[in-house]
Amino acid sequence: MGYSKVTPALEVEATGKGLDAKGAKIAKFREGRWVGMDLFQLETFVAVAEERSFSRAAARLHRTQPAVSQVIAKLEAELGETLLERSAGQPTDAGKVLLEYAHKMLNLRKDAGAALVDLRSLHRGRLDLAANEYTCLYLLPVLDAFRRENPRIKVAVQRTLASRIADEVQSHSVEIGVVSFRPADPQVVSTLVYTDELVCVMSPGHALAKVGKVTVARLGKETFVAHNVPSPLRQKVIETFARRKIPLQMEVELPSLEAIKRFVQMGNGVALVPRLTVEGELESGTLVAVEVPELQMERKLRLVHRRGAALSHAAREFLRVVQAHAVEHGDPFCFVVEKG
Repeated sequence: MGYSKVTPALEVEATGKGLDAKGAKIAKFREGRWVGMDLFQLETFVAVAEERSFSRAAARLHRTQPAVSQVIAKLEAELGETLLERSAGQPTDAGKVLLEYAHKMLNLRKDAGAALVDLRSLHRGRLDLAANEYTCLYLLPVLDAFRRENPRIKVAVQRTLASRIADEVQSHSVEIGVVSFRPADPQVVSTLVYTDELVCVMSPGHALAKVGKVTVARLGKETFVAHNVPSPLRQKVIETFARRKIPLQMEVELPSLEAIKRFVQMGNGVALVPRLTVEGELESGTLVAVEVPELQMERKLRLVHRRGAALSHAAREFLRVVQAHAVEHGDPFCFVVEKG
């Protein structure tokens, strides 16, 4: 079937489709492009139309009358319409149509400016973070402090595998990530914010619960409940047992730290977990921790963001709150920007 090829913009000019009746009067398509109108031209036009005088409009805009006349003449030439009656500054029919749209556009500029002021004053905005199941626990107290000071900022924490968090930051999916290792990527800035430690936990009724301290050799006789996601810390534990030629009986692997804790509370074996994840259970006595001198391992948590990135007002405020929280609460919280 044959047809004549018409560009969408040209079709609007030819048929009026895509614009309402008023808009079609001022829309023009010339030489393959839409004629542009800048806000200064519209502001000048509105001033003349409202003042009904070129001289009064010039005074209002702090411009000369010839400069105002030149702006209006250029706008009329671009649109191909006479917009104002020169004798009284009264809008023509085309001018009345444009005046309605000009007011809308200038009001949008005003609204946009007000929105940016709100953003800078943290009356609106969004904070996008990435963390895994473990590092998210670090965020809870600092997010509590952040939300108390900035209740209008929406916070979204995206759950991500630790190995993917730096990539999510680099791809602009989130502004800040929380990781338990220092990323190798030189394009990522890391800030040390928390120092955690590995603890061996078990139920209060376990045979080792009251001994206080055990050796790796003794743990070789125990059943371990482990996380099924590999991590650098898990690999260190495996290597520690292997160097001593002691069996590591990881007979149960579960998909979450919460599941591990509950399973061990039921009396099923022991688990090696970050202290941050079991602070509540150790305080309440539903789990017991014993010291393992050969497994004294620190976990340092870091905030990461893109090097040289123009962080949002919300992200900058979050970093300020994190630093203030570290100063107020001290160890294990800290705030140390690491040199790249």
